[in-house]
Amino acid sequence: MNKRKLSFLEIWNMSFGFLGIQMGFALQNANASRILQIFGADVHQLSWFWLIAPFMGLIVQPIIGHYSDNTWTRFGRRKPFFLLGAVLASIGMILIPQADFMIALLPALWVGAGMLMIMDASFNIAMEPFRALVADNLSDEQATQGFSIQTALIGIGAVVGSWLPWVLTNWFGLAKTSGEGTVPQNLLWSFIIGAVVLIGSILVTIFTTKEYSPEELAQFEKNNTDNTEESVEEQKEARLLDIFDDFKKMPETMRQLSWVQFFSWFALFGMWVFSVPAIAQHIYGLPYDDSSSETYQEAGNWVGILFGIYNGVSAIFAFLLPSIAKKFSRKKTHAYSLFIGGIGLIMIYFLSDPMALILPMIFLGIAWASILSMPYAMLSGSISPKKMGVYMGIFNFFIVIPQIVNGIIGGPLVKYAYGNQAIFALVVSGISFLIAGALSFKINDKTDVAHQ
Repeated sequence: MNKRKLSFLEIWNMSFGFLGIQMGFALQNANASRILQIFGADVHQLSWFWLIAPFMGLIVQPIIGHYSDNTWTRFGRRKPFFLLGAVLASIGMILIPQADFMIALLPALWVGAGMLMIMDASFNIAMEPFRALVADNLSDEQATQGFSIQTALIGIGAVVGSWLPWVLTNWFGLAKTSGEGTVPQNLLWSFIIGAVVLIGSILVTIFTTKEYSPEELAQFEKNNTDNTEESVEEQKEARLLDIFDDFKKMPETMRQLSWVQFFSWFALFGMWVFSVPAIAQHIYGLPYDDSSSETYQEAGNWVGILFGIYNGVSAIFAFLLPSIAKKFSRKKTHAYSLFIGGIGLIMIYFLSDPMALILPMIFLGIAWASILSMPYAMLSGSISPKKMGVYMGIFNFFIVIPQIVNGIIGGPLVKYAYGNQAIFALVVSGISFLIAGALSFKINDKTDVAHQ
């Protein structure tokens, strides 16, 4: 008994919820810093507020992964978790740009930070069970294709989310500026629309995708023990505290990927947090303490367009990844993609025209496509289906820990080492991508079809 080969449409529908999840992430990544600055945050404080997100991932994802591994209901194994996450994330998305209405209870800045916490915790509840679902349903032969289609949908959702504020202003006439301390109408409605799309896309996956039962997954594992580094043992009843034991026993491939993930996500965090102030200062010539002028809002909207470009490139490049990886191997494909992304970020320092930033975004799109697919394709073949959820959650440690590190040191570095010039945070992120690329060559990817 082996996993059934899925059609393109079946894989597409199974991954469709990622379109809504990433639309929400894109709105958060491109606009959360701007919203927090509108509510009163200084540039050097931004990374501290963004610490909420990785701390939520560090706590939530392994626990959700553990319970989704050991839960079976008439609605499925993974589906109840990512539906709950989508509902909660939608509530956070609707409320974060309207935090100024709650100032009778708390300062708007703290309410906004609280909504950011709810959003990110909820995205984390949805994300890893979703990735585990893809790994559950696909064979090793289809893993790269599956994660690449997932990446394409992530790219499409991110393009829509990143461009939505600009579209609402330029096509529908919604205001892009507002009074001091309030969020413009184009941002407010972008988050509301994003919440609706998130729920809708998750429901497409829930109603079109069937999950394998625990008994079927156990049979698949028994038939494919040679493909996993973990021996199939008689399982005692799973306990939450087993997460710590699982962490110690993680496969070699996962340990090697952890370092690549660390430097990749250190770079991404710096880019997401500091792109708006960096481009506002370095490209538009604004002072570091400007967070309300019309030019600043223009810079923020342009960053949204740029983020949409790199996500659009990632959606296109994702379709090429399976054939590239098949020819050159997954680890080499990932290494060279990270090198290209690093060059793109460093390049921004040497540019002065907003339009010229499109080229670095194309480079970043190539790296982003690989980051969203290659590590998971390499990981999925190295771990037991019985532990897929918890290991996907533990793997998230190596996404959130570098963000926590950057969040703690990033703000002080910008203030004291970079003289409030956020552009240098982007340069450091570029160097971090280069380090991640070099470490990718050390990965032992035993299930890579390019080596078979």
